[in-house]
Amino acid sequence: MKKLIIIIFTLFFIANFSYGQKFAYVDTDYILNKIPEFKQAQEKLDFMSQEWQVEIEAKYADVDKMYRSYQKEQLLLTEDMKIKREEAIMQKENQAKELQKKYFSPDGELSLARQELVQPIQEKIYDAIQQLASNNKYAVIFDSSSDLIMLYSNPNLDKSDKILELLGY
Repeated sequence: MKKLIIIIFTLFFIANFSYGQKFAYVDTDYILNKIPEFKQAQEKLDFMSQEWQVEIEAKYADVDKMYRSYQKEQLLLTEDMKIKREEAIMQKENQAKELQKKYFSPDGELSLARQELVQPIQEKIYDAIQQLASNNKYAVIFDSSSDLIMLYSNPNLDKSDKILELLGY
């Protein structure tokens, strides 16, 4: 008899617990693309990236030019001159690599600019998601634009437009 009461109580508890869960999902890529500030930030980052890429390509073009010149004149140079030219070429190449690292490394200027321009927008979205979750008592809100694999999603559970509404867009 005790076992039966425990089993019934456990089943009732599990059924009650699973019934009370509310789920939703948002598409942060969709939300970000609807926010004008994000588009402006992305355009600014793209412009900076293109400028820096042109600068780096110019450095590598100089290295290539120096190397081709060295190849043509190699037979006429003394050993001492060859060593100096090779060192100059290597130094110029290292400068180009350092510049590339300065701009495009994970802790480079592009990453810092992205953090400065995009992170405040992402924080606003996160705050709106938190507000939506607490107001509507959602247990979990998924992001459909992330690596999470969603084989099926009910469009009624997509709250992306609600987040945009909370953000004022």
